[in-house]
Amino acid sequence: MIILFSPSEGKQEGGTLPPLNQQNLIFPDLYPKRLEVIEHYQSLTQQGSDEELYDLFGIKDPKEYGRYKQSFTTAPTMKAIERYDGVAYDYLAYPQLSFESQHYIDNNTIIFSNLFGPISAGNHIPDYKLKQGSSIGSFIPEKHYKKYFSGALDEMIGDQEVLDLRASFYDKFYTPRNQSVTLKFLKEGKVVSHWAKAYRGIVLREAAKEKIASIQELLAMNIEGLVVREIIKTKKKKEVIYSIV
Repeated sequence: MIILFSPSEGKQEGGTLPPLNQQNLIFPDLYPKRLEVIEHYQSLTQQGSDEELYDLFGIKDPKEYGRYKQSFTTAPTMKAIERYDGVAYDYLAYPQLSFESQHYIDNNTIIFSNLFGPISAGNHIPDYKLKQGSSIGSFIPEKHYKKYFSGALDEMIGDQEVLDLRASFYDKFYTPRNQSVTLKFLKEGKVVSHWAKAYRGIVLREAAKEKIASIQELLAMNIEGLVVREIIKTKKKKEVIYSIV
């Protein structure tokens, strides 16, 4: 089974692994297409005005821009799953998982980076900042990645089941060819947003602990605080609706 996951606005700084390179990302044959995005980004971070960098980073204080102006040819990297630092990742608590559960996440989870596109959770990436939905000048990353990477993703996934834990924005990067399963979380009958991020992290954590291989195994899991309320099926996806209890 393949799990699709969102990135996070927050990032861990630093890293101890070698700089970004073609062999440390999935789809190495498509690395030149990633470089098109990266080069647009690096050029803007080096030459852009404060106003342009505010649009790019979503950070008001120019004093904080220096962190994100480093060259990726020399910047250290770390696993993508450890680089991201937001609500979903806090509740995933990857560092506290067993080696076996971490290995499951590294190899079964695809994260949709606003800058680097679809990457494996175990791929190595540098620190960066790109506000969700931001273009890079006139360049729109999500359109680029959907155009050039959808075929490779379809081929990689093949007939495997897909658990799509992404926020809806990331549909712009990739729409699974086969029927996928998405999750919705309700509290007292109302859809939650902030807590949805937390529960996506929790679901990924529990899936990794159990090393699930199918949606059937997902539905059979006993996840604390969640109860399956209903399952809605359409031609393109199956939506599992959980009540938060």
